[in-house]
This record gives sequence, C-alpha cells and structure tokens, in this order.
Amino acid sequence: MTNPHYPELFSPIDLGGYTLRNRIIHASIVTKYVVNHAPTEKLLNYYRSRAAGGASAIITEPIAMTGHSRIASRLRAWDDAGGDQLKRVADVVNGEGALLMGQVQDSGRGRHSVGRNDGAVGASALPDDLSWTVPAELSVAEIEDMIADWAKGCARLQSAGFAGVELSAGHGHLFHQFLSPWSNRRQDEYGGDLEGRVRFLSSLVSAIRAECGYPFIIGLKLPADDGVAGSIDLTLAADIAGMMAKQRAEFDSWTWVWGAHARSLYKHLPDAHGERHPYLHHIAALRRVAPEIPTGAIGYITDPNECETALSDGTADLVFLGRPLITDPAFPKKCEEGREADIRYCVSCNTCWRSIIDGAGLACDNNPRVGSADEHDWQPVQVTRTKHIVVVGTGVAALEAAHTAARRGHRVTVVGDHARIGGKTMLHAGLPGGENLSSVYDYQHLMAVRHGVTFMLGRQARVEDVLALAPDHVILATGSRSGQPPWLSDDWATSGLIPSLREMAAALQERTDITEGRAVIVDQDHSEMTYAFAQRLALRFTAVSIVTARERIGHDVSLINRQGIYQRLHDLEVEIICNAEPLNLDALEDAQLQLRNVYSGAVLTIDDVVALTHASSRVPNNELEAPLQQAGVDVIAVGDCRAPRSLLATTKEAYEVAMRI
Repeated sequence: MTNPHYPELFSPIDLGGYTLRNRIIHASIVTKYVVNHAPTEKLLNYYRSRAAGGASAIITEPIAMTGHSRIASRLRAWDDAGGDQLKRVADVVNGEGALLMGQVQDSGRGRHSVGRNDGAVGASALPDDLSWTVPAELSVAEIEDMIADWAKGCARLQSAGFAGVELSAGHGHLFHQFLSPWSNRRQDEYGGDLEGRVRFLSSLVSAIRAECGYPFIIGLKLPADDGVAGSIDLTLAADIAGMMAKQRAEFDSWTWVWGAHARSLYKHLPDAHGERHPYLHHIAALRRVAPEIPTGAIGYITDPNECETALSDGTADLVFLGRPLITDPAFPKKCEEGREADIRYCVSCNTCWRSIIDGAGLACDNNPRVGSADEHDWQPVQVTRTKHIVVVGTGVAALEAAHTAARRGHRVTVVGDHARIGGKTMLHAGLPGGENLSSVYDYQHLMAVRHGVTFMLGRQARVEDVLALAPDHVILATGSRSGQPPWLSDDWATSGLIPSLREMAAALQERTDITEGRAVIVDQDHSEMTYAFAQRLALRFTAVSIVTARERIGHDVSLINRQGIYQRLHDLEVEIICNAEPLNLDALEDAQLQLRNVYSGAVLTIDDVVALTHASSRVPNNELEAPLQQAGVDVIAVGDCRAPRSLLATTKEAYEVAMRI
C-alpha cells in the first residue's frame, strides 16, 4: 500500500538479496556504548529504539575485524569469540523488523583527537593533514592480510545475523587514503595510477563477496570532493566511481561523502551556516556515472520533505540519516503516520560528534534520553499523586522541565518575565547559523501546551507571586546574565557604553545599517553564540576584532565546529588576537583600545574602535532561590540558574529533575 504522506520514502527496495521496508537507513554513528568489545545495555537500547522507530536498516559503528585494529570500544569480529555478542546486537535490530549492517573501516593515519597516533598505518609514510601523524607504510603482505581479515570478519557478522556491511572509503579514512593521489605515493600494485589506487578497495569488495555470497549487502561510502588540494575532487570522484562500477555484480549500493582528516573535516557534518542538504546536486551528478547502482543521499538532511524530494526527483534511491535519528529515533514512524509536528528535530549543532570524541558517549542537545529503554515515541509512566509544579523561567531548561513533568501527570504552571519563550537560545537562534535552535524550544512548547501546562508570561516573577500559586515544588530556571570582567571598571560598567554581548546582540537584532569603524569582542565565553555574533558584527561594521586571553578561540567548541568557525571568520576578514586582554580603556575616547599580552606584558593598540562588547563568564540569576526556601518551598535550580552550562547539560538536567519529582 502506497504511503499517503511520503510515497517514495516508504516504498520497499531490494538490496543484496534483502528487501528493505523503506528507504531510510541509519548512517553509521560512533556511540562509545561498547565496553571491552561487548555491547552495553545502552547500545542495545539505542539500536532497538531506532529499529522500532521505523528505520529500514542500521549501520553500526566500525567493527574490530583485523589484527591491526582491536579497539576496546568496538564490537569484536576478528575471531569467533565475539559471535555471541554480535548476535545480541543483530537479534535486537532484526526483532524490530529492521536489518543490521556492520561498518568496515580503519582510520589509517587519520586522527581528530588530540595528539598523534603512534600505531597508525597508511598507504604512504606521509603526515596526516590534521594531526600530522606519520603512519607506518603498509606492505603488500600486510594489505593482503587485512583484506583476508576483513572478509572473514564479514562472514562472522553474517553468521551472527547481520544483513551486510558498509565499506567506509571516505572521510579521510584508510581506503580514502589509498584512493587519493595526495596520500598514496606508492609505486607498487596498490598505488601509482587510478587502477592501482583503487585496487585495495576493489580487492576487498571481491574478497567479501567471495566469502559471504548472497544474500549479503555490500555498500560503499566513497569520497566526493574532500577539500584537500591535490587530492580528490568531484572529477576524480566520478572516475573512482566509474572504476568501481566495473564490479557492479559484487556490491549493491553507494553514497558519497565530503571532507577528510584535514581542515575540511567539518564538511562531512554540515550545519546551518550553509545551505540545507548542500550535496544533493553533486550526488545527482555523480549518480549519472552508473545510474543502475542504488545511490544514497546524505548530508544535512533533517526534514521528511527533503528526504522525499531527494528520492522523487531522481537524486537518490536511499536516504542515510545520522543526526536526525539520534535526536528522534521515531523519525521514520512519525513521518509514515503524518505526525511531523511530533518529531523532535535535529538542530545540526554537532554536539553528538563532540560527545563521542570527548569519550563520554553519544549524547544530544535536543534529546536527553539517548540510549534509554523504550526511547522511541516515549511516553513516561504516570505519577501516582499529582502535584502542582511551578516552573519559573521561559528558556529551554524551564520548558524541558515543564513538558516532562506535565507528561508524567503533574499540574504545571510556567511563570516568566518574557512574553516570548526560548530565553538566550532564542537570541542565538536569531544569529547566523542559529536558526535551527528554535526547534528545541518550539518542540518543548508544543508538548507543554498539548499536556496542559499553564503559561503566565510577560511579568517579572516575585516571591509573593510564586507563593500565591501554592506550589508543591518550584523549579527555578531563570537562566544567567553576563558577569563583569575584571578589566571592566565599575565606572565603565555603569556607563552603558560597553554592553555585554547579549545586550548588544539584542540591540542590533533589527538593524541593517553599516557603521564605519571597528567593533571589538573581548571573548571570555568561547561559545558558538559569540562567533555567530561576530559574523553579525562583520555585516554591521567595516572591521571586527575578537580578543581572547586564551591561545585560540573556540575552546568550548568541538574541533569540527571550530574549523567552520575559523573558515567563516577568516572569510569575513575578522581579526583574531589571542593571548591578550584589555589594558587601558581610557584610550577609547580616542577610538583606541590598548591590549596587554598575558604572558609578556607587551602592549598592542587597536585603532578606529567605535564599539566594544564583552562575552564574559555568566552569573546565575538565582535571586529567588533563598527567599523561596526560607518560605518553606521546595526549590530546585536547573540550567544556568544553577550554574552556567551547555545546552546539552541544561536539557538533560531539566529532564532528570522533572522525572524525579
């Protein structure tokens, strides 16, 4: 039966002897939910929820299959001892009607964590473009051993109930390094011309097919434009695809990915600073190399209509979703049922990427329940005694606590001084690249209204106002304000001439005029909002400088997002001055700002300064906490009101507090 909402997206497709129930595949995502090569309950919950949520297939994170790579945070398939654990994962996914595929990957010389990889191997003894790791060059015998290991490992996956594998030959990983003339300078049979550089990948495909036969899906993830000079561009990507297409009988589908382990790494996780689904037109062009091969669309696709269009206009046959299925595992189910308003949408902030690189395990700003049991289409257990919960605040902490408590069956009242919801997240949503953030508080507000939350907005909440509501509990989510930095004297602070970044951002929201002169941000915050505002200033002033006492900007931003920040700021010719702080503000009367190097004490003067703002450490707005406690009210501070924190920590804490009450 044809789906009335998205007929192409929810039509079946045959691959490798299997039938996928729809065209949505969960792209490979590292979770860090594997411990000592075994799946944790959190991993099983994660995969179960995405399968139950409607994905047709799930591609795991890379699996340890070779003697070279036996990382403890990867499932084990280099010998038969890992079979039972692999079967546990497959059973969970297959039991919900989805197929499971394992990813075949080795990072080679590529590294995006701090430091170099002393155990790296590669095509040639050349430094990684990002970490400068120089790998040990693989011998022909070592390459052949790895191919044999991977083929046998794939057979073990097949025995455990996996329907296939995906070979990750993009993102700057090992196969990509062999395909690229920039990183492969070999002159043996695995280097030289294109046929030699492709041989590692093509031989592996043949070995896996020979070992696994049919039914078994073999998918390829190939590099498109990797953003490295002298490496792979779209023309060479098409040539690689043409070469691999000669093996059409041995593999079943492919997709193309962007970026590499270089300054272009950020391109493989595009965000709202660029156009939506930026790679679809390139994918459509690459598909023409071999239109008979099923092709996957990937890259900043977050909306069901985007998925449907990519299929219906002939761009692709499959849609690979990663971040959207982290945020809402029931994305496919809700689309299929026409419940798009119920989707908790990915905001493409890449916090998920940072959480796995930092080693804490996969997490999401807009989904505090990642990896929980029955995560998909979640409905909490109802409380046995209804209480009146008063939430003070209008930001994301307040809204997360409010809708969660209401969904559990409590009577909830939200009190706030702003007529609009969203708090500082709403301010960030109005800056370049921040528009997706509105999805966070829009969803929270929709759920709160649907579950009967009462809103009393537009008036500063006083102690007596809160007490008059006779609350059983008060959740204080009143956020924070910018602190006064040490270099800013009381006289200057009270003059109103040097506003905080938030104050200045609010003042400039509706302005489109251009001011001659330099605007300066003194950055003691290092959050993405600071740099988004710098972009806004670059459109309103003829020159912009960012000054920080640290050795770089973006300390509190993941590498992949920091790369994008640097790219945009340099494109806008924003000056970045590190290891410095303001020294003498009196010179501002002459449009000069004096800076002091925090190490040497050397003085630097910036001229033509017409505006100065500071992104300083935040101070909690917790003035209501003590008097409410003195009045005998149970008060729980959450989010910035407790201590300034990230959006990830804020939504998680507010959810957990609401679940405990």
